[in-house]
Formats: sequence, C-alpha cells, structure tokens
Amino acid sequence: MILIVDDIKANIIALKKILELHNLEVDTAESGEEALKKILKYNYSLIIMDVQMPGMDGFEVAEILAGNNRTKDIPVIFLSAVNKQKRFISKGYETGGVDYITKPVDSDLLILKVKTFLKIYQQQKELLDIKDLLSKEVEIRKEAQENLEVKIKERTKELVAKNEELELRNHELQQFSWVVSHDLKEPLRKIQIFINIIKDRYLVGDEKGIDYVNRTVKAADRMQNLISDLLEYSRLSAKVTPEKVNLNDLIEEVLIDFDYLTETKKAIININKLPTIQGIPTQLRQVFQNLIGNSLKFTNDEVTPMIDVSSEIIESRDFNSDVNEEGSYCRITVKDNGIGFDDQYLNKIFMIFQSLSDRKVYEGTGIGLAIAKKIIEKHNGLITAKSQVGAGASFIMILPLQFTE
Repeated sequence: MILIVDDIKANIIALKKILELHNLEVDTAESGEEALKKILKYNYSLIIMDVQMPGMDGFEVAEILAGNNRTKDIPVIFLSAVNKQKRFISKGYETGGVDYITKPVDSDLLILKVKTFLKIYQQQKELLDIKDLLSKEVEIRKEAQENLEVKIKERTKELVAKNEELELRNHELQQFSWVVSHDLKEPLRKIQIFINIIKDRYLVGDEKGIDYVNRTVKAADRMQNLISDLLEYSRLSAKVTPEKVNLNDLIEEVLIDFDYLTETKKAIININKLPTIQGIPTQLRQVFQNLIGNSLKFTNDEVTPMIDVSSEIIESRDFNSDVNEEGSYCRITVKDNGIGFDDQYLNKIFMIFQSLSDRKVYEGTGIGLAIAKKIIEKHNGLITAKSQVGAGASFIMILPLQFTE
C-alpha cells in the first residue's frame, strides 16, 4: 500500500486518482502527525510526502521514520511546489528520501518512479526474508543431530545461492531505476522535438547555429540509444522458452541489417557453416548483432575490413576443448582485423558502461558487450576475447547445443 501525505486535499485527490488508475492501493494523511500514527499502525511499501506542511513538515517525518528500525527502509518520495532550491533537494536526500520531485508533477514519470521503487522495496524485503531464513537454518543446524547435518547443509547452500541471486538482481534493478529516475526519457523527447523546430523555423541560413543544433540532435540520439540499451539489458532476466535456432539463418538476418554499413566500408564478411542449437532466437541475434556491429564500427582505415565467423563442435564447455563432431558444445569465433584493444583490459570490456575506445570517434553506449555476455551466460555458455592494439580482435563463444539453465 502507498501512503500519500499532503495538507492540501485537492493534491491528495489528484495523486490518488493517478495511482489508482494503475491499480495501486492508496491510503492518505493530511498532516505529518496523522501520517506517523498511520505508519505505526499499518504497513506501507512507499510514502509520497509533501515537504511544506503546517506543524510537522515532510523532512521531520522522514527523520523520525529513518530512526525507527521498523520504518527506516520504507522509501519516501518528496513532492514540493515551493522548495525547489538545491539545499532543499539535498536535505530531502539527507533525511532519507529516495527521490525529490518538484511540482507540477509529470504523471507518467511519477508512475514510472513509483513502480520502480515499489519493485526495489519488494526485492529488499525478499532479501531480508531470505537472510532471516538463512539465520534460522544455521541455528537449526547447530541444534540438530548428526543424521540431519547433510540435509541442512544442502538447504543452506540453496538459500545462499538464492540470497546471492537476489542481491545481484537488486543491484541491477537499482542501477536501472537510478538512470530512469533522473528524468531521461521524457525531457529528451521534448529536446529532440523543439530543437528541430528551432532549426527549421529560426536558423535558416545560419550555418553556425545549424551546426550547434546538429550537435545537440546528435547528442540526444546518443542518449536515446543509451536508454534503449539499458531497457534491453534489464529485460534479459525475463524467462523465455528456448527453441531450435539455425545460426546460419540468424546471421543472414543480421547481415541484412548491416548491408548499408558493409557496402559503405567495403567490408568482406566470411561466414562458415554454423550449427543449429537450442536457444532464444532474439537474444542470440542480439549477440551476433553486437559482435558483428562492433567489428564494422571499430575498423582500421588503412586496410579493407575483414570479418570471419567460424564454428566447430567440441567435447566440453571449455575454451581449449578438443574438436569432436559427437560433442555437446560448439565453439564460435567472430574475428576481425580492426583497431583491436589491449588484452590487459579483457575483463573490463564485458562490464556495463565500459568502453576502451574514444567515444568522440567511435560512438556507443558501452552496454553491447555486457548484453552479449549476459545472454551467453543465460544460455549456460562462455565468452572471451583475444586481441592486440591495431591487430584486430577475436571473440570466442562456447554454447551448448541443447539449452540448459
């Protein structure tokens, strides 16, 4: 349940209607004192609180909540139509708020933030429940007899694995919600619309002004790509049913998407026969799109771009496994003769938001290889790379022929 705290009844009615339209359960309070009484009596997953109220203001309520073990983890979003200065916003975060929104409120953005923080709160609650359960299991193990030791250890191992999984997903969700909560998407759309209106209506013949506008549009496009890549990364945790995937057909589709870039750079792409495996087609397509796209992007101007995609059936899930036509895995290599990178940064290139290239020369969001790694691991596979600066790069993937999680 969400608690709305505001001393103006009209504000409460408007906010309540917005939230209830999205099937969110809502309670209300018209003062800080009333809010505290209700919070002590009921359990809330999120509090939306006005800053300026007679008597006890929003900051004072938040400080009291932060000092209580039962209420310290309830996320608080501050709303204010008056206190918009930086010092008030800073105070909001210092008193325990997770966000500070100034009025008038963008309803779409508010709903996005509310759902994000509700999800984070639920993940944290599940994490605490798992930790409590783990603690109880440890106590049981201490008191149990010897014939129960094996079962307890197995159960503890399962709980630890679940605990680690929840912590990882919670961390990823917090990263994603942090980006979304900084008001990227809606302001960006308006920037793109209005900057193009300015260009078409008011800058005709002004070459310098048009140049500045074009730079702004280009920056907005880069930000749009970043948002799209973040959304793609966040979706990879969803459960999808695997199916048979002919990798030859899949790569043909990818190459069609790159027709223009391939012709422009006069690139030569060689595809050896690839196997049919069991997997998630859209995700595997994303892997090859990212790898081949990088090979076409990071080319060496002095030589004709060459990209080779090859595969072989191997015995085991190991980069150095022997070739065996009866094996259960395939080893796929995407090799190019581009700018390459220093091998010492191998682990860094697969981390989200990491890029080893000059983004002024080579545009990108630094998420593509992180997406590829996450997809390969979701297919119970492995991915690595070999490279030297100026001598191209080879990305090697190990994938099972049959999908296993």
